[in-house]
Amino acid sequence: MQERVIVIHYAEIGLKGANRIFFEKKLMQNIRRALQSGGANEVVRRHGRLLVYPSADLTDTEIRHRLKRVFGIAYFSFALAVERDLTAFCETSWQLLRQCSFDSFRVSTKRSQKDFPLTSVEVNCEVGQYLGDRCNKRVDLKHADATVVIEIIEKEALVYVDREEGARGLPVGVSEKAVSLLSSGIDSPVSSYLMMKRGVKLVFVHFHSQPYTNPASQELTEKLVEHLTAYQYYSRVYFVPFIEIQKEIMAKAPAELRVILYRRYMIRLATEIAEKEEARALVTGENVGQVASQTLSNIRTIEAATELPILRPLAGFDKEEIIARARAIGTFEISTQPYEDCCSLFVPDSPATKSRPEILAKVEEGLEVADLLTKTLQETEVKVFKLKDDARPAAERQRTTSNSI
Repeated sequence: MQERVIVIHYAEIGLKGANRIFFEKKLMQNIRRALQSGGANEVVRRHGRLLVYPSADLTDTEIRHRLKRVFGIAYFSFALAVERDLTAFCETSWQLLRQCSFDSFRVSTKRSQKDFPLTSVEVNCEVGQYLGDRCNKRVDLKHADATVVIEIIEKEALVYVDREEGARGLPVGVSEKAVSLLSSGIDSPVSSYLMMKRGVKLVFVHFHSQPYTNPASQELTEKLVEHLTAYQYYSRVYFVPFIEIQKEIMAKAPAELRVILYRRYMIRLATEIAEKEEARALVTGENVGQVASQTLSNIRTIEAATELPILRPLAGFDKEEIIARARAIGTFEISTQPYEDCCSLFVPDSPATKSRPEILAKVEEGLEVADLLTKTLQETEVKVFKLKDDARPAAERQRTTSNSI
């Protein structure tokens, strides 16, 4: 008996105690969705690991690419499932090892089932001797070029050489839902990625100032959402027309408070969308001190506009760290294409850096925005993105109705 299988190991999920099965099932569901175009026939749980029995529809390269985007996977390996027999261990190990380029090797055996007659050390010695006689390479127990792993479980054993690193974190969907305020810039896509890595399912909101700005920010946002959807498989993005509210603020509010007022009303609109989506928090790409609106005083003033918690995963990052992370996840090239940001429209030369919520609340009393907020939500457009490999359309556009938000 010899069957091709992918062995998937997790890390943090193993610490979840009585709730572990919930996390395992969500990870299994996400693996199936990642390989949905026929790449997985079956995903099963086996003693602290998951086994994927792949179909022939996807190449190893494509499977590898997709699994690396599944949060919750610590590492995975392409393996062969064989009988629990020493001869099978030896022959299969050599079958796999001979395909590798190496100067040193080792054997690492793990026994989930202790009923196997040989100990892990004894299996290591027997298989190691068998391999050494055939490859004539040295054994290195600490820094081997190639490692043959034998995992003895229930009615079979899994044999593989080395492993692929996964995305780690928690499976998307285990940490409820949040609304992410997504611009076309560098920061907010990275903050969104980091929240998805903690298992949060995201709905995206993008504010634009058309027709006073060109449509580039919306087009780039669509590309960013499409890219991020590869990590959560299904996304909705709300395109919110913000220009009328901006014009009211520009006409009646002190210039130095404009940006803070913009952001307070964005937070309010995002909160309305969060209530519709039954989301439990907002997410922003803010990091302390990067721009005038992101001083601690201004952050406090802005978040006073909502009762929802605002999550800021980049709060302690510097710009270089954010750029490095954007490059690593593949959003940097999209985010650095030219666009016009709605918040850069009507921006004063000297914005306030130490605002107070009570002062902003008084200024807002002089603004006629109640009807504008309702109109803005009525004119908001929603676009749905699905994983590219889904047989259904990749994106479907709809316009919200007056009572939908």
